[in-house]
Amino acid sequence: MSAKHFINDPTHLVNTALLSIPHTNPAVQCDIQNKIIYVSPSALPSPQVSIISGGGSGHEPSFASFVGPGLLAGAVAGTIFASPSAEQIRRCILHRVDRQRGVLVVVMNYTGDVLNFGMAVEKARAQGVAVDMVVVGDDAGVGRAKGGKVGRRGIAGTCLVQKIAGALAARGASLKDVSRIAKLTADNLVSIGSSLAHVHVPGRSVAEGGDDELGESEVEIGMGIHNEPGSERKTTDLPGLVKTMLSHCLNASDKDRNFLDISGKDDVVLLVNNLGGVSVLEMGGITNEVVEQLASDWNIKPVRILSGTLMTSLNGLGFSISLLKVTDTGLGQGSSMLELLDAPSEASGWSAAVKSDTWSKRGQSTKQEEHDGVEEVPSSNLRMDPTFAKSALTTALNRLIVAEPDITNYDTIVGDGDCGIGLKRGADAILKMLEKSKKTEDPLVFLHNIIQVVEVAMDGTSGAIYAIFLNALAHGIRQNSSSSAQPITPEVWAKALSTSLESLGKYTPAKPGDRTLMDALYPFVETLSKTGDVDSAAKAAAEGAQGTKGMKASLGRTVYVGGEGWQGVPDPGAHGLAELLLGLSEGLKK
Repeated sequence: MSAKHFINDPTHLVNTALLSIPHTNPAVQCDIQNKIIYVSPSALPSPQVSIISGGGSGHEPSFASFVGPGLLAGAVAGTIFASPSAEQIRRCILHRVDRQRGVLVVVMNYTGDVLNFGMAVEKARAQGVAVDMVVVGDDAGVGRAKGGKVGRRGIAGTCLVQKIAGALAARGASLKDVSRIAKLTADNLVSIGSSLAHVHVPGRSVAEGGDDELGESEVEIGMGIHNEPGSERKTTDLPGLVKTMLSHCLNASDKDRNFLDISGKDDVVLLVNNLGGVSVLEMGGITNEVVEQLASDWNIKPVRILSGTLMTSLNGLGFSISLLKVTDTGLGQGSSMLELLDAPSEASGWSAAVKSDTWSKRGQSTKQEEHDGVEEVPSSNLRMDPTFAKSALTTALNRLIVAEPDITNYDTIVGDGDCGIGLKRGADAILKMLEKSKKTEDPLVFLHNIIQVVEVAMDGTSGAIYAIFLNALAHGIRQNSSSSAQPITPEVWAKALSTSLESLGKYTPAKPGDRTLMDALYPFVETLSKTGDVDSAAKAAAEGAQGTKGMKASLGRTVYVGGEGWQGVPDPGAHGLAELLLGLSEGLKK
């Protein structure tokens, strides 16, 4: 691992790297404030489905250098190895790409990416935008047993999903077809990586060598693209390493890792990807070894072979192997997976040249439209008593604030101690908003005002979950709005809540029994749907929260906590939500 860099300031590094991309491809522009790279409007001949992706920086050329005609319409960058915020992603969807034909978000399966991109997707849907999201999990380095509910990580195979989806979008296909083919491609992918060393992130201190560092002759198999540990370490040569990697991808008898059945009868695309620190010369030798072993050991002769640097881990001294099983798209001649993969594109990170005509338009890009962040919300025909709604919510928020010390205490035992503080911060911010904002009889506008506060004031996983749920709730309310003005009823709330709960399930695998806030949320929504009674629903939430005592966590930071005392306290997030809902029940009785 080398700790030497030409640019040691990580913020300056990310920003200048993004600013460089329009220099090498005049078809794109850079919104540096939000760390977005997007296609210039003049570069597209006609409206098409916009493909958006992104994630933490450090994986270049993914994803910013994949922006261009025929590939991505936009990419959003976070800091090094950290997801971009939902606000960055929302601005990309709403203000930086063409939304006329719809938007498809393609994201790798990492918790932060799924939650933040998911929150932005729900926000856009609440605004009436047609948006789909495909999550790619192609890594065979983590088996079923270890992956559990989280599932496989997304790695280099994601690039093939983006290229195929981008080519199909460029041909004028519908959002439904582009989304379907992206998912079909993702479902027929399997990948695995390996590395000789961990990488050093610019700006971080250099730890002394220890047990975590690989020995001189060791290789780590299954290492993730964020420096995560792999599944095993061994001393081996290149042939032995490739043999193990291909076995993890193709061995049908390995039930823990057999995610995809591929045989010599199938057409297969091979991608050998450089994690950033392997020389071009050595990548040639690695690619040859992979191709020869596929033929000799598995009777697989790839119909397409891609070798290069597509998805990196900074200067990672390693490589990954991705195998795509070519599958019928059902779209007829001209739109097969191979034809879409071979289709030309103008993205500096893909191996297609930029046309001279595009270069001739350099300097003619349109001025970036600025937004002040304040957006008008379409109203609904539902009505409520604004004074009563404010009073009830104020009672609920004050009860949550009073409960903060208990929540913080519980989270100190089972987590990192910030749950109560985060909930109190959000509650305080909403109370301030209620005092300053204009009264509205429209519950959709009322909810939108709350959402804006939650997205800014609450961070972390719980903040993302609350924001996704509330955005989906807004979408559910809009769906249940009548054609004429009518009071909102418990039945409408129940339907909207059920819809938002279903939407939340797309972005987190958490369910009752996993010791999370879902243990309080699910009982509340289910009881309200059955009875229409908020008091009964709030009591069910409280019982669900108390039921987490002694429950072993299967998701969240609590999984890793090995201290004593967790058996005697409820899940902090579930307890906090239950207190909020009990306060709401009290407020509605006044």
